[in-house]
Amino acid sequence: MPGTIDDLIASIEVELEAAHKRRKKCGAEIQLILDKAQQDGRSSLSAEEDERVAELFAARDQSGSDITGIEGKLANANKIKTEEMERQAQSKKTEPTQAKRRAYDQVARVGNEERTYRKDQDPHGKSFLMDISRQFLYQDVEAAHRLSRHMAEERVERADQLQRATGTSAFSGLTVPQYLTDMYAPATANLRPFADVCNQHTLPETGMSVNISRITTSSSAANQTVENGSVAEQDMDDTLLTVPIKTAAGQQTVSRQAIDRGTGIEDVTMQDLFNRVATVLDSTLINEATTGLSAVAQATSYTDATPTGAELYPKILGAAAGVEAALLAMGRPSHAVMSSRRWYWLSSQMAAVWPMINWSGVPVQAAGTANSNSSYASGPRGVLPCGLEVVVDNNVPTNLGAGTNEDELYVVPRDECHLWEDGDSPLFIRAEQAKAASLGVLLVAYKYYAYTFGRYANGMQKVGGTGLATPAF
Repeated sequence: MPGTIDDLIASIEVELEAAHKRRKKCGAEIQLILDKAQQDGRSSLSAEEDERVAELFAARDQSGSDITGIEGKLANANKIKTEEMERQAQSKKTEPTQAKRRAYDQVARVGNEERTYRKDQDPHGKSFLMDISRQFLYQDVEAAHRLSRHMAEERVERADQLQRATGTSAFSGLTVPQYLTDMYAPATANLRPFADVCNQHTLPETGMSVNISRITTSSSAANQTVENGSVAEQDMDDTLLTVPIKTAAGQQTVSRQAIDRGTGIEDVTMQDLFNRVATVLDSTLINEATTGLSAVAQATSYTDATPTGAELYPKILGAAAGVEAALLAMGRPSHAVMSSRRWYWLSSQMAAVWPMINWSGVPVQAAGTANSNSSYASGPRGVLPCGLEVVVDNNVPTNLGAGTNEDELYVVPRDECHLWEDGDSPLFIRAEQAKAASLGVLLVAYKYYAYTFGRYANGMQKVGGTGLATPAF
């Protein structure tokens, strides 16, 4: 259905703003490439950099052409609006009479345009989800109009994030309102405690991988043997680390009865899908074969049939020492990631011998401190005597070892736990083909991310073994 002239102008302004941002982004990336070459002391760019700069200039020029065309459209639309306003003003023109003007006609009233889906009116996303289903199932015109208006609002407020996220795949979806992505409430789930403390980066605008250059052969230095003698030299070399972009996704079939009658649909569907996407992302970071934290971490074994906290603590310090030995000035051990059962077991341990050295802020006669204001998935739970902040994450496996009853404890440097996501965490939801035989609509929620712990060998450490079997309280 055709909209008003104001709707047309608003959509053109959104298009113009997006074009300006594309042009600005191209210029910023070109400057970044040139700055890197300058910092490296190179007189020319590499072949790959030259090719990328050429692509960016072409994209910037195209954005400039787009801006010129869009500005022309906007000028014409504004001209039409001006003419309409003049006609309306002319039609409303009246001749003065002796009639007394009423007081309320002299009052100016100013309002503002609210978001289509608002937290105060739709706290659980019921209207949003119902509109998705009704538009898909019934081609509901009003639902389609509200969804279209919502996406126009998202393009204004989160244009950069939407362009990055949807550009990595051939299919796209509706952006979930931001206030809903923060509501991980109704259903129990492991969520993403570890992911939330990782070193966050923004996903690249395009492509299905992130490329990182690692220096694998360094330069060298040595004492000069004699005056004017040869100085040590070693050619530097790098190796490309390619990090794939993954898609965390979940699906749920919503019955036609739920769409029609709608009681509780938002709690069952929307929030549960969000929880599952968050959980699979975090679990992948820890448990994925080859690249997950457990797979890349260097192991420290703790074997003991009668483990104690006093015996486990030196193993944690050994893992921390391994992190520092691997990274030196490039990072420091900052967090200990463990399951909730290991955290509470450590909290239960009593000891008569206290550490010789405690970090500042940790009481002398205590093996660490607990954050009484913290709960699951809400930040660090406490601090160990060596200064490591504790992250409790129940995506840590508890079925390891010969007895399938052991967990692991990871000592990590936060700065080297790299996670690429969009800054505002866009989450998308789309309606797939109707399951006609069962009167249902398939809803799919998904988001894109990438991660790596592999910039430096042995930069991640873990403690495992029979000493971390199911604890006894």
